[in-house]
Amino acid sequence: MDFKTFETRIGYSFKNGNLLEQAFTHRSYLNENRAPGREHNERLEFLGDAVLELVVTEFLYGKYPDKPEGDLTSYRAALVNTVSISDAATKLGMNEYLLLSRGEARDTGRARAIILANAFEALIGALYLDDGYEEAKKFIAAQLFHKTDEVVAKGLWQDSKSRFQEIAQEKEGITPSYDVVSQTGPDHDKNFLVGVYIGSTRIATGEGRSKQEAEQKAAEKALATKRW
Repeated sequence: MDFKTFETRIGYSFKNGNLLEQAFTHRSYLNENRAPGREHNERLEFLGDAVLELVVTEFLYGKYPDKPEGDLTSYRAALVNTVSISDAATKLGMNEYLLLSRGEARDTGRARAIILANAFEALIGALYLDDGYEEAKKFIAAQLFHKTDEVVAKGLWQDSKSRFQEIAQEKEGITPSYDVVSQTGPDHDKNFLVGVYIGSTRIATGEGRSKQEAEQKAAEKALATKRW
């Protein structure tokens, strides 16, 4: 795999090219492509996750000097969650460079988003090891900091259930309610279908392995349904 085009894209040339390749190497790839000294990206991901959290924390602490700890924590969570960083990875074209097994290469949707998010964090870890904190910080700033104003202005830092409740109370004067429509599966592997209601009107349903997860999914769909 030739990573020169990608290095040009991010404006950084690695001194140790093995670190960059490792950042893109999924564990499954090594099962089909064993080679001495080759490593998957999980250790780099562990390191990159810590660097990412510190960089974003430092940025938010300076940007919002009057915000309490709770709000800053929520803003950070919205900036570094799987959806946000997998979106950043997709825009960088990281999908083209992933080293995956044939089975993993066929995955799409949520599974691929997780792989991309992990690779994004591993890339941060690789940058940190190759050239230190400032280079990793420069990369994170370029890819994520611009999202902050939208996250705060649109309330994207709130979970879906909280957002739906806040907007429903503002627009309809009613607090949404949730009810289990059905549940299937054995006790150790339940699947819940939950409806979210404004008054007696069901707005949407959501599925999950727990009632809480199903409620969040229902609220997420309800926000889309109401175009809120």
